[in-house]
Amino acid sequence: MPMPSALRAALRSPLLPFWLVIALLPFGRSAELGTALCLLGAAWWLYRDPRALRGHAGARLLLWLLGAYVGAALLSAFAAVAPGKSWGTVAALPRYVPLGLYACLAVRRAGRPAALYAAVAAVLALWTLDAWVQILTGWSLGGPAEAERISGIFGAGNLKLGPALAVLSPFALWTARRRFGRTGLVLAFLLLLGPVLLAGARSAWLCYALVALGFAWREAGSARRFLALAAAGAAALALAGLLAWHASGRFHARMERTLAALHGGGAGLDQALTGRLEIWRASLRMIQAHPVTGVGVRGFRYAYPQVAPPGDHFLVAESCGAGEGACHAHQLVLEVLAETGIVGLALWLAAAALALRAWRRAGAAARARAFPATLALGAMLFPLNSHLAFYSAWWGLLFAWLLGLWCAALHAEADDAA
Repeated sequence: MPMPSALRAALRSPLLPFWLVIALLPFGRSAELGTALCLLGAAWWLYRDPRALRGHAGARLLLWLLGAYVGAALLSAFAAVAPGKSWGTVAALPRYVPLGLYACLAVRRAGRPAALYAAVAAVLALWTLDAWVQILTGWSLGGPAEAERISGIFGAGNLKLGPALAVLSPFALWTARRRFGRTGLVLAFLLLLGPVLLAGARSAWLCYALVALGFAWREAGSARRFLALAAAGAAALALAGLLAWHASGRFHARMERTLAALHGGGAGLDQALTGRLEIWRASLRMIQAHPVTGVGVRGFRYAYPQVAPPGDHFLVAESCGAGEGACHAHQLVLEVLAETGIVGLALWLAAAALALRAWRRAGAAARARAFPATLALGAMLFPLNSHLAFYSAWWGLLFAWLLGLWCAALHAEADDAA
């Protein structure tokens, strides 16, 4: 089967370094190779053409948004409980600036956003195929499955398959819809659904449901049709969950833990949330003790023992290290407040308002062009969910990558052919 033209264009164009970040995500810090290549590429591009970004609205928007993200971390470091960790994190954050600027340079031409989306969709297709092999055989390119979840190409020691697939799924669904119509969209949704469910991350389940609602709204065109599509999607999810319940011991175990919340009482709810309630209570105490600039970015685990009650589960059983507690707040708003304080949250909210204004001012064609990145960011940042740490090396890199792509796609040249 010949390679799609959009994918060939991505692999043969300046999009390759930016695409490598996603292609190498399952391999830990290897993804930073793409970041380094984007840094070198942006420097070379601007050396050859110093005016390349002059007047580029996407680059200007990106700098403001990253300024809020980095600024919150910077201000938190001055009174951090673990200064070395916080300042080290702050020192690493500026690498996201050339990453995003490279996206603005590489994606600005007509047709480039679609080519990049197709290239990311090809990566997700590989992950999904590998995950299905692991579902059926117990093995994948990442090795044997973890006891309670499938892990796919990420490996049993790195359970990020579910969140990564769910957040990046808009690119695969958009590409399938564009190439094969609504039938392709439905088939792609179902093929991704199995690995997302069996990967066992319940935050990924909610994230994927939000993506499904976003595409349903886009396809519907009216509130009545949207409700019908949403009901059909909910029925498909329920059927898939029922099949997984009976066919997969891993999924059955995760659902048993989730349904523990229905047994009543705080203990059942905490069991269903795998201890999240303890972490969130500790987060609130941390916020109360350090309200202005927080405990310092990535200082959550070091401040946790100071606010946790005696015998706390994460101190005695699942600590991240000797004398430490939970690694992060597992919730975006609590993470920002606990680690960067009210000042940091104000910067995040200002950035969100600026991004929303830029999206609303962009034309309909620009919003349609940036739809996959917009939906991915919206699902990733949805506040009523559990989250990975947004200032961590892995999740933070994926967040910055999406942010750069969103700014670039929103202000790329119009694709008249499309």
